[in-house]
Amino acid sequence: MINKKFAYTGLCFFLVTIMLQAQRAENLQTILLSERTQTAPEDIFKKFRDAGMNPVNHELTKTEKEKISKAISILPPLHQKVLKDHLHSISFMDNMPNTALTSLLENSGPAKTFNITFRAGILNETISEWATWKENTCYSKAENNNYQVVIEAGEMDAIVYVLLHEATHVVDKVLNTTPPMDDTKEVWPAQTPFTVGIWHKPTEPSGDATNSLLETTRFRSGEVLPISSAPDVYKALQETPFCSLYSMASWSEDLAEMLAIYHLTQKMNQPFKIVVKQDGMDIFTYEPFTNPKVLKRQNNLAVFYES
Repeated sequence: MINKKFAYTGLCFFLVTIMLQAQRAENLQTILLSERTQTAPEDIFKKFRDAGMNPVNHELTKTEKEKISKAISILPPLHQKVLKDHLHSISFMDNMPNTALTSLLENSGPAKTFNITFRAGILNETISEWATWKENTCYSKAENNNYQVVIEAGEMDAIVYVLLHEATHVVDKVLNTTPPMDDTKEVWPAQTPFTVGIWHKPTEPSGDATNSLLETTRFRSGEVLPISSAPDVYKALQETPFCSLYSMASWSEDLAEMLAIYHLTQKMNQPFKIVVKQDGMDIFTYEPFTNPKVLKRQNNLAVFYES
């Protein structure tokens, strides 16, 4: 059974409601997305401090601002449109424990508005470096150190991928591309085209979309596996419609991961390969968008590219 708390908070990506007087949507439209960087709301700092951490605001350099602007400029058309009306601010922190946090702000207007806070360190990482680090949080290397898991995703800045992922959460929460997640409900809302046949509940894949081994992975159980199990893990993943282990955490993470990897590989012609090595030699490779079960789902992403 999945650890519900972990599925919602996870490593990088979760949504919280915070108290903040936000700008109205009609005022947001006059501000370029690249000009919406500001210090994170105090409630977010408090959340981390209450957990014993000491995050601080990161002052962006000129080079870092250019990286952010570039990442924003290559977002899909629907993302650009929705963020124009619903992205209140983008923030960067040092000493932040996770990669990113998308927060729904309480405001006086009728439109939902969001803050996205990023760990500033990703501005100095490539997608390959960041994704490799993230993937390795799924495994223990106490034994079998001759195994490695590497993500080969090119040399683009990590902020490109992470912004794609987080911005997809915003689009999803505004347009309900996946049904709203609410564990207090006994009856779930009607499935959407993206989730039907893949998910039974917000954090429970349908039986045909998973197996007993995948249910023990970190983003399903909260537990790590020995790295020697990696070949079997990705062979099992290859038999599912999921593009990554993290996409199995919930149907909202499934959408965000699917869109990010699709955009990176199919729209930007970048690689995304999960490679397992033993003694420095490649022994297994999984490329999500060569998997027929993943490719079958890409038609559900067409709406993100309609102008």
